[in-house]
Amino acid sequence: MTPPDASGSSPESAGENPGNPGNSGSPGHSGSPGNRWSDLDRPPLNAAALRRALVREGGLWTSLDVVASTGSTNTDLAAAPALTEGTVLVAEAQTQARGRLDRRWSAPARSGLFFSLYVEPGAGVPVERWGWLPLLTGVAVATGLSRAAGVDTALKWPNDLLVTVEGEERKAGGILAERVGDGVVIGVGLNVTLRADELPVPTAGSLALAGAATLDRDPLLRAVLRSFEQWYGYWRTSGGDPAASRLQEAYAAGCSTLGRPVRAELPGGHVLTGEAVAVDGDGRLVLATAEGVQQPVGAGDVVHLRPQG
Repeated sequence: MTPPDASGSSPESAGENPGNPGNSGSPGHSGSPGNRWSDLDRPPLNAAALRRALVREGGLWTSLDVVASTGSTNTDLAAAPALTEGTVLVAEAQTQARGRLDRRWSAPARSGLFFSLYVEPGAGVPVERWGWLPLLTGVAVATGLSRAAGVDTALKWPNDLLVTVEGEERKAGGILAERVGDGVVIGVGLNVTLRADELPVPTAGSLALAGAATLDRDPLLRAVLRSFEQWYGYWRTSGGDPAASRLQEAYAAGCSTLGRPVRAELPGGHVLTGEAVAVDGDGRLVLATAEGVQQPVGAGDVVHLRPQG
């Protein structure tokens, strides 16, 4: 579960969720530069206000920048010459966003939160526990959204964010972490105001479609980053121990994968099916197979299956 090195083939941000457009210009339905902010439901983020609220002496966050558009926030941070812990980069639009397995995604500009952050757990946290960082991020996002938007966000192992739309689970976001130098860059993508006619696939969702109490991205981002700072502090202080920090407990409580039959499509083309019964101390998903074996899965694409009968 250790995050892959940045020299690998998946250095992009924000999990596999439907994200930003590429060259769609202005938000909503207009590509005219003169109508840059024509979609009043999608105002730009206030970078100065976000910095005032989040960047403080003694806190985790040391810098926060918002760019109108970039290829990928993860790629930008991974390529930065001198990263410091607590750096946050937010993009109103990304043009080359990919998720796990190099999947592409797109959505209108300013319709979501698309950002990356950099942390350095340091010598106090063994590298083998760094694989918990994507799961920690999922817990932090779900906790922050619950507080700020009153919406329940379920976690699909290992890195998807799900919301309920019309009684069905829909993917509203994703997380992707990669090893960079002495730390980890973590990318998050979350659909906020995406409308039904903008969904790239029927299984996608957004906070708007899930009935969130607020769609104002500024307080949503503040809540998510504050929640991350809190959970990261617990985890780091406990030496990365997922049990002592209560991270393992919190993840299991919010993980919709547990207790369900799943199919895990593993690297190398192998497939494993069984009931997801636990997330172990290494952050792996444990499947109980039909043969009576409990098999941990450290990496793979997990599909939720419908119960038989």
